[in-house]
Amino acid sequence: MNIRKATIQDMMSVYKLLDYYSSKELLLPRSLAELYDNVRDFFVAEDDGKIIGCCALHPCWEDMGEIKSLAVEEKWHGKGIAKTFVDLCLKDAPHLGLKKIFVLTYVPDFFKKFGFKEINKNKLPHKIWSECITCPKFPGCGEIALIKDI
Repeated sequence: MNIRKATIQDMMSVYKLLDYYSSKELLLPRSLAELYDNVRDFFVAEDDGKIIGCCALHPCWEDMGEIKSLAVEEKWHGKGIAKTFVDLCLKDAPHLGLKKIFVLTYVPDFFKKFGFKEINKNKLPHKIWSECITCPKFPGCGEIALIKDI
């Protein structure tokens, strides 16, 4: 198993992985066009040339970024891949000039292990809502906002 930065060629596999979890309402859906537009934000985990996990760190405002689209194939759960993705994002954040990282998630306890603290979504910059208003679950997605100072 190898974790690396994503390429354009990975995006269809990333799309299928995210689509699987969004169909189970565990993640919000992402369009293929959005994934191609944000390929530089993504890390992927692969095993024998197959994408088995993904995660993105997306700069979104001044000194703030978002960890998003964190997914790992079910048979790979419990092997530390998701933890490695979050660690990579937190390590990469200062190189991008980011001082705060937030997440919008259905599994807040996972991120609390990394020192993320729950906040009211309204305390996040308005720019983040540009994605929310195009989401089919807006305004009632139920995701919980958490933030961490780097």
